[in-house]
Amino acid sequence: MSKPKYTTMMNFEFNENQTMIAQMVRDFGAKEITPFRKEWDDNQHFPLDLFKKLGGLGLMGVLVPTEYGGSGFGYFEYVTAIAELAKLDPAISLSMAAHNSLCTGHILMFGNEEQKQKYIPKLATCEYLGAWGLTEPNTGSDAGNMRTVAVKDGDHYIINGAKNFITHGYSGDVAVVIARTGDVGDSHGMTAFIVEKGTPGFKGGRKEDKLGMRASETAEMIFEDCRVHESQVLGAVGDGFIQSMKILDGGRISIAALSLGIAQGALEESIQYSKERQQFNQPINKFQGISFKLADMATQVEAASLLTFKAADMKNRGEKVTLAGAQAKYYASEVAVSVSNEAVQIFGGYGFTKDYPVEKYYRDAKLCTIGEGTSEIQKLVISREVLKK
Repeated sequence: MSKPKYTTMMNFEFNENQTMIAQMVRDFGAKEITPFRKEWDDNQHFPLDLFKKLGGLGLMGVLVPTEYGGSGFGYFEYVTAIAELAKLDPAISLSMAAHNSLCTGHILMFGNEEQKQKYIPKLATCEYLGAWGLTEPNTGSDAGNMRTVAVKDGDHYIINGAKNFITHGYSGDVAVVIARTGDVGDSHGMTAFIVEKGTPGFKGGRKEDKLGMRASETAEMIFEDCRVHESQVLGAVGDGFIQSMKILDGGRISIAALSLGIAQGALEESIQYSKERQQFNQPINKFQGISFKLADMATQVEAASLLTFKAADMKNRGEKVTLAGAQAKYYASEVAVSVSNEAVQIFGGYGFTKDYPVEKYYRDAKLCTIGEGTSEIQKLVISREVLKK
């Protein structure tokens, strides 16, 4: 009997690009991130200059083709960059991911050639910082009932309304904004617009004072009779919501990668601490209570990694990633919370202080179960996709 043939979906070892990116991020972070992360976190300071430097390294345009000034990498390299940054400071990783997958990704996927030539090269180097506006104060995930409205006026649209919980909503140089151009509840009644900072009637609003991810700016975007030329419409009028759902498929992989990096960082810190911390004349990892925690944490991190890179592999292949992305985002984000919680427990009283990074992982991790849709929403997406099969 002949042996069955199996197709390998992924190479689980880092490729040369991933190895290079991981080392580059570690070297850069040791000088430019780690010494300042507590100050940024304490003061909720958004280090805009840092992202300009990340742009110089090619990390603000990881997925952008080289013809538009980007790095031209795929999702394996992208996930690696996000995860490595998250080990250093999850807030910096969050902003890098939002810039890449949301604003830049939306224009890259749905923009015409003129729009791509105008915006993508500047986004890829972070000459322009990107923002993406879908969520609103009163509708949240109920995007079909959004209240931000764009009304046609000659060859312009007049936009009125507000967006909240927007990464770079205040400091962003260019934003992709979804506004209602049709009836409430109509999935084909929303349109995506590119709106530049400085456009009359468009301004950043209140910055959120957050539990975690404090070095990543989260703010309102406010539109008051904001006139936007029809040339700034992304794709077809009425396709904004459909486009957004496709963008969020990739966005879930970003949050999965962010979650993975937090969990990996918390695990690595816990392993190191358990070797150094002595109790009863031996390292605490000799105690079963600690070693079992580390075993559970390591297994969860590995499973999260496999789900995340599976979704990345499918994205590289051009396959539909709605299910895989939601599963990766749901599981990895829950693992980030669980592992960082256990890390604090392993550190004991020291884990509750700002002297060690696990306290920050613990606070930052919670956003991963909320951003790009809560865990409950991911379960709805997953169940819907599973039932289709």
